[in-house]
Amino acid sequence: MSKAPKKAVLFYRTIVLSDVHLGAPDCQIDKVNHFLKRTHSEKLILNGDIIDSWSLGRSGGWTKKHTRFIQIVLKKLEKFNVEMIYLRGNHDDILDRYMPLDFGRFSIVDKHIHEGPKGRYLVAHGDVFDAVTKNTKIIAVIGDICYQGLLRINRFYDLYRSWRGKELFSLSKAIKAKTKKIVNVISRFEKNVESFTLKAGCTGFICGHIHTPDDKRIGCIHYLNSGDWVESNSALVEHLDGRWEVINYEDFLVEMARVEAHREAEAEHKRTPVEEETDEDDSPVTSLPVT
Repeated sequence: MSKAPKKAVLFYRTIVLSDVHLGAPDCQIDKVNHFLKRTHSEKLILNGDIIDSWSLGRSGGWTKKHTRFIQIVLKKLEKFNVEMIYLRGNHDDILDRYMPLDFGRFSIVDKHIHEGPKGRYLVAHGDVFDAVTKNTKIIAVIGDICYQGLLRINRFYDLYRSWRGKELFSLSKAIKAKTKKIVNVISRFEKNVESFTLKAGCTGFICGHIHTPDDKRIGCIHYLNSGDWVESNSALVEHLDGRWEVINYEDFLVEMARVEAHREAEAEHKRTPVEEETDEDDSPVTSLPVT
């Protein structure tokens, strides 16, 4: 059983993060670090592409904030005794030569079976079902370079739309979603996911890779995708009752504001002395401050 931190945080049974892409220029490091610092779980699953070795090999975009991510994660492991599972992805495939590794409550593997109140879930990054990534890495690398180029263009496009008073629109996300949809059809993604999951004796499948958070049924299995921390800024959380939820950074901020307001109200209540009034029959009535 993990030890809970003292600060006000959101508690979950399990948290799944994927596709953080540490070392890439568009990694939303401030958001993911904030999310990690203000959440606590008994189990943390880092489901691939946490470190982007492809980007690091091309341009070397590692910063102190990226190092801070590693420190936060290790602190959870050391101080709070969180069980941690790191699954290799296609961008951190350099781990292939070292797997599997087991350091007690910290493991590095290529797939993992998560046992929860709602059943057994097979956890993998998801690139194994991507025909392009699996069979033609050079095309996948070129595609990644093009995607990062689109992200740079998107930053200027967002400035233009803001200047025109329009809502932001992710051009890169829209193009990538259409490309992935075509690849998924070619790869028979959904059929393979269902078959792979059932063969492992599981009722659900958890992945990342395609940067599209999701919670749906594929045939007779429960499919969950944790999204990414480049554009969607999302994670999967398993509540204490076993219920799964996709949570994005904006939802997290709203929930944190609600928790903080509740804590402030409780603190104010403790600071305010209770007054006693007498009603018509002289019995004491407790009067609490109106908030």
